[in-house]
Amino acid sequence: MKTMTCRQLGGACDEKFTAETFKEIAQLSRDHGMEMFQKGDEDHIEAINAMQELMTQPGAMEEWMIEKEKLFNDLAED
Repeated sequence: MKTMTCRQLGGACDEKFTAETFKEIAQLSRDHGMEMFQKGDEDHIEAINAMQELMTQPGAMEEWMIEKEKLFNDLAED
């Protein structure tokens, strides 16, 4: 198991997520982001808007995902 924070995954807070794989931790982060969006949390809305901006740039989101997955893979096990 490895742990990353919302902020490490491009979010806006220090909520911790723990998972076996990057795919799992990315899903936990997305779910959290959507929950915070629904609650109207301005910091998370700003982070979501930044992610949406990345998606408009060819290859930028893929590059971002590769970088975050590498960060996850380089973490020590909990």
